[in-house]
Amino acid sequence: MRRARSTVVSKPRGQKRSGPSGAPVVASSAPSNSRARRSTSKAGSGSPAASRQPSAKRGPKPSLPRAQEAGPEEPPPPAEQALLPTPPPPPPTPATPTSSVSTLDLGEQRERWETFQKRQKLSFEGAAKLLLDTFEYQGLVKHTGGCHCGAVRFEVWASADLHIFDCNCSICKKKQNRHFIVPASRFKLLKGAESITTYTFNTHKAQHTFCKRCGVQSFYTPRSNPGGFGIAPHCLDEGTVRSVVTEEFNGSNWEKAMKEHKTIKNMSKE
Repeated sequence: MRRARSTVVSKPRGQKRSGPSGAPVVASSAPSNSRARRSTSKAGSGSPAASRQPSAKRGPKPSLPRAQEAGPEEPPPPAEQALLPTPPPPPPTPATPTSSVSTLDLGEQRERWETFQKRQKLSFEGAAKLLLDTFEYQGLVKHTGGCHCGAVRFEVWASADLHIFDCNCSICKKKQNRHFIVPASRFKLLKGAESITTYTFNTHKAQHTFCKRCGVQSFYTPRSNPGGFGIAPHCLDEGTVRSVVTEEFNGSNWEKAMKEHKTIKNMSKE
């Protein structure tokens, strides 16, 4: 018994020790132990038990959000960037019409133009409109008018000497539709589009427009000139009409009257 106790106490680590079956087991030294581990890992790499053995030295991986795990997308190397196709250039910005006198080449007329604007108290657009109205509608005046309640207002460029048609067709006779005809380009509705309603009948070519509130027809689209407007002279504001000439038109026999009349069908043309 004394000898067995001393054997247990003095047993070194690198010497024999008892295994589970009682057979002596030799504990290898540190270098040979590492070689044994390497050979074991190579030989038993296909073993599920060996692959599942946790490492004592490695700690648990810190959990990162998914966005951080993926990381920002790295740009390709310079060599690969040179091979990438270059994006096409943006389309050119369309030129916008000039809206300031400073951008126009007025030459020697610049000072005269600016003086005219100041004297007339006009913006650049207002001065240009006045110039266009004066020469584009040379010999014409700007009439304004509307319905009785004021919901519908318009302006029209026409002669100061008006040529009026007095039609005797079934509807014109009942509503006393005396009118003069202008091209559509010379007419401008200033307000009241939502207040206008339309009546048509028969061929539905004539558009009898009138105010929904007061019932007054201040203008309409005549059958004789669907590309223009028939303006009621009695709905114009005072001060722009110099004279009126009235011509009777036999609208009760409309087709024959249109064939015999030489100028009425061209009154809506520029």
